[in-house]
Amino acid sequence: MIVGFAIAVAGCALLVALWSFVQAARKKLPDTPLLVALGVIEVLLVAQLVIGIVLLATGHHPGSLATYLAYLIGCLVVLPVGAAWALAEQSRSSTVVLGIACLAIPVMVLRLNEVWSGASA
Repeated sequence: MIVGFAIAVAGCALLVALWSFVQAARKKLPDTPLLVALGVIEVLLVAQLVIGIVLLATGHHPGSLATYLAYLIGCLVVLPVGAAWALAEQSRSSTVVLGIACLAIPVMVLRLNEVWSGASA
């Protein structure tokens, strides 16, 4: 994995999580700018998926291929599920759900990098 890109993805997700929690504290529902920010993070996660697949195709190998692929694909699922839940509920807590979904992304990206670097350890 490209560590700098992973840090950028995690940092963006943390910023959007903070934004979500501030919105929830202000008793705001998820709005269009927040959902657009989630879309940007999802695009970054798709780019991370492409990077991961290219690295696999060029002969690099993670410590555990199955775990690596699970985290790589799982990262893509978290935000759409959180957004669907938030849009279905339409309450203050739905904004908190988006924040929690965004907090899950840095954790998964960190774990993805740990699995990747397990091959070199």
